[in-house]
Amino acid sequence: MNQLYLKKLQVENFRNLDRNIVEFSNGINCIFGNNGNGKTNLLEAIYYLSNRKSFRKNTSFPQIISVESEQAEIIFSSLFEKEGNLIPYSGKISSLRNEWYLENKPTKSKLDLKIIFINPFDSYAFHTTSSFRRNWIDTHLSYLSKEYKSTLSKFNTSLRFRNSLLSKKPQNYLEQIKANNPQLAEYSFKIIKHRKQFLKELKDYCMITFRIIFDESHELEIELETKFNGFSQSQIQEYYDESIQKDLIIGHTRGGVHRVDYMFHFDGYNSYEYCSLGQQKMSFLSLLFAYIELFRYKFNAYPMVLIDDVSGELDERRWKNLISYLQAKKFQVLITTANENFKKELEKIDEAKKIFINDGVIN
Repeated sequence: MNQLYLKKLQVENFRNLDRNIVEFSNGINCIFGNNGNGKTNLLEAIYYLSNRKSFRKNTSFPQIISVESEQAEIIFSSLFEKEGNLIPYSGKISSLRNEWYLENKPTKSKLDLKIIFINPFDSYAFHTTSSFRRNWIDTHLSYLSKEYKSTLSKFNTSLRFRNSLLSKKPQNYLEQIKANNPQLAEYSFKIIKHRKQFLKELKDYCMITFRIIFDESHELEIELETKFNGFSQSQIQEYYDESIQKDLIIGHTRGGVHRVDYMFHFDGYNSYEYCSLGQQKMSFLSLLFAYIELFRYKFNAYPMVLIDDVSGELDERRWKNLISYLQAKKFQVLITTANENFKKELEKIDEAKKIFINDGVIN
């Protein structure tokens, strides 16, 4: 993978953003403005450009189109740089259809740009909600491994088929369930193996980033919690076979790799129960930056990083540590803040691009 940089962006009718062209540097881009003026909206527009969806939950076209738009469509125009070559990428979306163009040619494929969105408020969801943890692991591991992404997709297809048989009970449903279980077990076994390897690789990076940014040394580790720990593929299949009768009663597959959980340990203790909210947030931020380092190790290139105002989680000393960390790295980062003290620290970065937003107007 070669490094891909966003050089220019223009959006029309996206939330409250005006249609000014925004230029970015390949390094640190600081976005300043008071709360409610559109800083996060700019990050969301970039994320949407790459992923064709928002990082906000339950967000559809009516939520992102400007209330002042004269036409019911949003237009993206962007210019990327890769190995010195400029690559135009644009899109036009409405409630009825989406059209995307790469180098002025229609495309159905998404842009080959991985974006990591860092929102410290997600720390609470990560520490308290198992479904959020599962989704976070699946999403970020899928970025790293096409094999995992493919296996997970096959598993979900197989699981949906099994659940359909369990709920609708068509003719010969028992035979079909039993015939499907070996495939489900095979995918389950591979998924568990991938997840354990991923968590193992993250561990060392987590401790390193925590020490660099927060000036503290702690042992951070995410542990996979599943009844399938130590199971062979045949033992997993036996579990699915033995679960058929109970699963038939409730009409879906009660247990499996789709129901696993993850425990975030801080010095060997459950971080949710043992840590303060501040420690939980610092641990989550360390996890995110650890993932970025692992991504670079895997692909010899960094993802683009969007950081939405972490100033409330850090004191002045740690702000400076974070800035030093970002300056030492080679990834494109967009960082927002409304905090005046943090703004002063960011403004000291000579090579950083400064972007100001006032009521959606970008300068």
